[in-house]
Parts: sequence; structure tokens; C-alpha cells
Amino acid sequence: MITGAEAIVRCLENEGVEFIFGYPGATVCPLYDKLTKSSIKHILVRHEQHAGHEASGYARIKKRPGVCMTTSGPGATNLITALATAYMDSVPLIAFTGQVSSELLGRDVFQEADITGAAEPFTKYSYLVKNAADLPRIIKEAFHIASTGRPGPVLIDIPVNVQTDKLDFYQPGAVELRGYKPTIKGHAGQIKRVLRAINNAQKPVICVGGGIFAAEGQKELMQFSESINIPVVSTMMGIGAIPTVHPLYMGMLGMHGKSIANRAISDSDLLIIIGARVSDRAVLLPANVSKNTKIVHIDIDPAEIGKNLDTIIPVVGDAKEILKQVMEEEPERKSDEWTGLLKASREKLTLDYEPRKEGINPKAFVNLLSRTLPDDHIYCADVGQNQIWSAGNCEVRSGRFLTSGGMGTMGYSIPAAIGAKLAAPDKAVVAVCGDGSFQMQMMELATICQNNVDIKIVVMKNNKLGLVKEIQKNAYKNNESGVDLTGSPDIVALAAAYGIPGRSIDSMDAADEAIGEMLSNKGVFLLECIVDENESSM
Repeated sequence: MITGAEAIVRCLENEGVEFIFGYPGATVCPLYDKLTKSSIKHILVRHEQHAGHEASGYARIKKRPGVCMTTSGPGATNLITALATAYMDSVPLIAFTGQVSSELLGRDVFQEADITGAAEPFTKYSYLVKNAADLPRIIKEAFHIASTGRPGPVLIDIPVNVQTDKLDFYQPGAVELRGYKPTIKGHAGQIKRVLRAINNAQKPVICVGGGIFAAEGQKELMQFSESINIPVVSTMMGIGAIPTVHPLYMGMLGMHGKSIANRAISDSDLLIIIGARVSDRAVLLPANVSKNTKIVHIDIDPAEIGKNLDTIIPVVGDAKEILKQVMEEEPERKSDEWTGLLKASREKLTLDYEPRKEGINPKAFVNLLSRTLPDDHIYCADVGQNQIWSAGNCEVRSGRFLTSGGMGTMGYSIPAAIGAKLAAPDKAVVAVCGDGSFQMQMMELATICQNNVDIKIVVMKNNKLGLVKEIQKNAYKNNESGVDLTGSPDIVALAAAYGIPGRSIDSMDAADEAIGEMLSNKGVFLLECIVDENESSM
């Protein structure tokens, strides 16, 4: 007989869990007590939201569910934003929350919150554990649900008494859940329809989203695109699915994307969407997609197919497997006329990398930074102008571009970078954020120092909430409201207070040397880049 807390730890060890990102409290103390006797390392975050983001960064790089844990009440509710962020971007998480003792549920006692109810819209599934004997089965199911089909967060809420109750531990068998049978292979009839559509198309385009990473299908995507000679555009979450320098890649589409990518979509006669919902940021007005464009939509989640664009050929299944199935049918290679036209147009695009009178050129800096980093680097972008500068100018060759896409959560980049670095300690990891988003996550500098996490941090400082200021300028006659960051700390001095080296630059003349200093430093380094407050995102 062992306690529920011991059973949880044993189950997590059986799942190969290396790290738990969390913040303790009274209702998870039994579990924390048993963690000290396990092989699992606990990473103490400085805010519960960041526990979820760090688990997210870990999961996206390690390709297995990240695990986070908080106490009941405010600890659990602080986690909701991270769960919503993971849910929107299909990131597999296992979130444990402590809960008040079972007999007190529903009485509004100290630090009681109905977290399973509150988080229901933002989780793939949730459990309120009522019997310690159910823990091995529930944890096995949770990992299966989080990592199969369309990945996502699973919440396990555990009353404190369940953690101390005794059970006969057992190893659960294979997971069999009635009604949960994700489709992996595409329907043979639909694959034939896709083949005919490709063979009949004159101007096909592939639009790829974050689902290709969940399927681990980047290699198959490259083979598909190259062998048939089809150009590729991506959503923000799909950046890096093929190298951004690849001759067939036309860039990110959407309101903040490349004009040639948007043109490719509007002029195409066949649009093959892979692992993307194509939301308003990607295609603001679905009517802008030509009525002559036939749409193939490939996604493992049938609810996403046709949600934002009318789909002629829906294909439900795993993107990697479906691409293999289509290739087995030997589709015809397309001529160079269409791809050549797009390539020529892309080559004519002028990039705004000119020096600025005031501050650095953030687009030029992002491009320089990404080209200086090793090919397999991990680039974590935050939300705001820095995200748009990064998405449009970062070179991703064999590495990964991580950001919060669907939810657009500020304060994501640094905790995500921590998780990513712990998942891939041999890779260079950089977090890029604005001075607004930095102040939503600067407490994680302590987590970095405590655990000796070697990441590099770039803060684009313009003393404004830049993207909101830009919206107010363009849509509200420059009537600024609530965007002035006066009173912010000296960011380099703040880093120094944590024992973190750093420097500030205000000109591209110093960029090369500063990037070199940052990357050669063994350990965390913070580089502040001064940007003119009137710098545009585009």
C-alpha cells in the first residue's frame, strides 16, 4: 500500500517525466514531499502562469507532454492563461492542481476554486480525482489524451486527502477510451480526390500551420513540396516548417505577413491547408480567397476543417501520414511557370533594413541575430511588435520558432525559452520580447539563475506598448491611451541585480559586437535594444 502522492510520482517516473514546473502550496505538500525522493527535478517558477509556459516550451521541443503543478485556489486560477495558451496552439500539457479536502468541496472554504469548471473551455479534458485508487489509470489516460489526436492540455485536480489516502499500486494497461479514437490515416477516397485536385491544378499553394510540428511531419512536407514543385506559405505557427530561406517558401501570410504570400493565396487555384485553422490573422477576409480556388484542408481535428474557409476536400488525419499517402499516389510534378513567377516576385521585394536616426532597426537586428545563431537554434518570440518583427525577419533553418499564436499571450517568451532549453540543453535558445512583455515575466530571471539556464534574452525597448500605440495611431487619430511605460525599471541594472550580465545598444553600429558578446557569454545574458517609439511593426 502506498499513498496517492507516491502513486502520482511513480506514474510520472513511468511516463519518463524529467521536470515538473511548479509553485507549491498547502494542498500539494504531500506530493512535493514525495517528489524529493524521486528522479524528477522540480523547477520552482516565480508565478504559476509561467509554470504552464515553461512546460509548454519543454513540450514543443521535447515532443512529449510537459508537466506543471500548482496549489489550489489562486495558484490554480493563475494557471488558466497558460492552459488557454497551450490549448489554442495544440501543445500537450499535464497540469496538476491541488484541491481542498474532498469533504469540503462546494463549501467555499479557504483557497477553494472550481478549477475543472473554470478551465473547461481551455482544456482537452479534465479530472477531479475522488479516489486514490483511480490515480494510475487517470494519469495514464491523461498522457494518452494530451499527446494523441490534436494535442492539448489535460488538467488533473487532486484533493489533498486523495494524496494521503492509501492504494494498492498497479500498472495500468493500454488506454482504451470509448468515443476517443483519433483518426490517423486519411480516407482512401479523399486521398484520391486530393490527387486529382493536384494533377488538375495550375497554381497550387501549400499553407502550413503548427499542426505539422505536432505530427513531426516537416521532412514529409519538404519532400511533398519539392517533388511536386508547390510553393509554401505558412501561418505564424507554421514558421520553420520548411527553412525560411528555402526557394519554395514565400513567407508568412496574413495581416502581418509578406505581400507575396498573400498574393500566392489570392491567385492560387488550389490551396492545400495542412495543420492550420487559418484564422483572422492569416486570412482576414475569406472572400479575398478567389472563388476559383479549390481548398483541400488536412487536419487531425475535424472541428477545425472548414471553420474559417469553405473546404471542398476535407481530409481528417495525421498530417505526416496523409502526406505519405498522397506521395504514394505519385502526383504529377507542376511546371516552373507558377513557382517561377512567385520566386521572381519574392526576389523583387525590398526589405527595410536601413539604419535609423534614432535607435536600432529591429527588423535588421532580428535578421542579423538569427543569421548569427547556429542553424538549429530555438527562437522564442513574445507578443506585440517584437513578434511581428521576428516572424517577418527571423531566419529559421533547421531550428524552431516558438511563440504564442492563437491566444497571443504576452509574457510567453522567457518561460517558454526556459522550458525549451531544459528540453534541448545543447541548443542555442534566445527569447525576444518587448519592454512591456518583459515586465510580465521578469520574475523568471530568478528561475533562470536558480537553475543555471543558459538562455539569451533580447528586450526591444521603446517605452511604449508599441503595437497598441500603433493601432491607436492608425485607427484612433493618434489618441494614445494607456500605452506609456514611464516608470519602468532600468532593465540592464535589473538584470545585474540578479547577477545576470547585460548591455544596452541604441544603434545598429554596435549590433554585431553586442550579439557576439551575448552569444559568447557562458550562461544567461540580457541585451537591451533601444527602438524608436514610432517604429512601425511592418
